[in-house]
Amino acid sequence: MGVNVPVVAVDAGNSKTDVALIGADGTVLATARGGGFQPPRVGVEAAVDVLGSVLDLAVARLPSAPGSFGHISACLANADLPVEEAELTRALEARGWGTSVEVRNDTFAILRAGVDEPRGVAVVCGAGINCVGMVPDGRTARFPAIGRISGDWGGGGGLAEEALWCAARAEDGRGEPTELVRTLPAHFGLDSMYALIEALHREVIPPARRHELTPVLFATGAAGDPVAAALVERQAEEVVAMASVALTRLGLLEEEVPVLLGGSVLAARHPRLNDRVAELLAARAPKAVVRVVSEPPVLGAALLGLDRTGAGPEVHRRLREQYARP
Repeated sequence: MGVNVPVVAVDAGNSKTDVALIGADGTVLATARGGGFQPPRVGVEAAVDVLGSVLDLAVARLPSAPGSFGHISACLANADLPVEEAELTRALEARGWGTSVEVRNDTFAILRAGVDEPRGVAVVCGAGINCVGMVPDGRTARFPAIGRISGDWGGGGGLAEEALWCAARAEDGRGEPTELVRTLPAHFGLDSMYALIEALHREVIPPARRHELTPVLFATGAAGDPVAAALVERQAEEVVAMASVALTRLGLLEEEVPVLLGGSVLAARHPRLNDRVAELLAARAPKAVVRVVSEPPVLGAALLGLDRTGAGPEVHRRLREQYARP
């Protein structure tokens, strides 16, 4: 008789996919990591193939031959709209990997990883920005979070673009002076914004390297540049706006509730950004408890799976202990 796996947890982002096979008592039976999940670029079926390859790696690491697989709890990047979640659910169900499938946006994994019960709000500021909230009765709050067309502002990519815009206009006289004129090109060993614009336009500097400018923006703001500091201030305001709306939708604005911060920009703990988020949120939601999430998102996917299967508190606790940092 093979090993039964009641929960298969999947956390799939644009750059990597994590799979964890969870036993009935909360034991992590096996894990694996593979490539990113990018259905907009490669198509749904090819993206799901990536999940399948990582699942195969995890299965190969089980202590003995696999038996039955139960619930598939998949928190996936690019599942930004309910219609996309439904499409991806059908695609996973068609593979027949488990007896049931639930697909959520990957921001839910970050939220659930950071709370002891499915109650709270998470704001993720990485390449982009997103926010979700949930309460134990199953209600959720979320945003489309697909860029400027859905009202989003900021994230690492957006901040880099804003910094470039301000610096370009400062150099040619259309905008106000800013040290970004010097610090942005200097990061790439260049002596002017014109040289940086040319290098980016002609892809001498690959487009993927633009995200390197976000830490430069924060450093320039911390050094006292008012233009850079204003961009950081606006990012804090956007984080708090999303969190406040999610709390309001769920009736949590006046309650003691976790507000979790995740993603590379917020996880970097820039004082000017994170402290300002805490300050602004305290004015909007005085009882909110703000902290940066350090737990891995795949833990959140696994906990959501255990929620779905009705596992008891001791099972949740045992699972969480295995992901605790020493």
